[in-house]
Amino acid sequence: MPDAPSRPVFRFAPSPNGPLHLGHALSALINESRAAEIGGRLLLRIEDIDPARCRPEFETALKADLDWLGFAYERPVRRQSEHLDAYDRAFSTLQSAGLVYPAFLSRGEIKARVAQVESAGASWPRDPDGAPLYPGPERDWNSAQRAAALATGRQHAWRLDMAKAVTAVGIALAWSESGEGPGGQTGEIVAAPEAWGDVILSRPDAPSSYHLSVVVDDALQGVSHVVRGRDLFHATSVHRLLQVLLGLPVPLYHHHRLLLDAHGRKLSKSQGDTGLTAWRLSGRSAAELRRFLLG
Repeated sequence: MPDAPSRPVFRFAPSPNGPLHLGHALSALINESRAAEIGGRLLLRIEDIDPARCRPEFETALKADLDWLGFAYERPVRRQSEHLDAYDRAFSTLQSAGLVYPAFLSRGEIKARVAQVESAGASWPRDPDGAPLYPGPERDWNSAQRAAALATGRQHAWRLDMAKAVTAVGIALAWSESGEGPGGQTGEIVAAPEAWGDVILSRPDAPSSYHLSVVVDDALQGVSHVVRGRDLFHATSVHRLLQVLLGLPVPLYHHHRLLLDAHGRKLSKSQGDTGLTAWRLSGRSAAELRRFLLG
């Protein structure tokens, strides 16, 4: 008899770097709802790749919040910090292809160089999130120059040489979007990874970047449907590029609305926005929260 078709796979992937807020709850519930609609599996992934910001107490708290919410996910839970070898292999593939380079400028040095250009009246290119593109000269160094710089022991990040990577792919990239981008984009979306410049793939304080680890995790977990906030819509261009470079499958994407505060900005852990724990401890029920978020 033929094998039974595999079930669709969804995932909710928070980072334990602060309390969950209501925007996280919305994303979890939309994943849950869409998985239920088509008989899909629902996974929880803990994206704790950044040891400086991610803490065990936040992971414990977020699991308690999700249990209270009634968010039923499969076990075991994947924790990124337990799978660093998978990201190392992916990085090595890109490095062997000559698509990465060591970048030595600090955040302060980048800021100073950009400010110098802009103070002279010129503009500096910025990525879709508004951050300036990397200005360093290292991408043009030869192997001897890079080896000499690395031998000094100076701290550095590893960046993707975007121009080389796009050339290596050699095809137009796109993804299938069932949600909606910031400008109302939906359907077949043309990817534009070059808008992000030479993105970081690893740095001294984190062994793998979000971009690299998320595409590796989605592939290894068999994720077929990526459902996440609209703030990550443009980042999908980078993910599509990495998927092709690494020979990884392409999920379907659905970017959902964001919860905004009174000032029109998205909820944020760093800003101390309305937390899921605070809602729970106020005595209001999970059913009330579900109705509030989903209508």
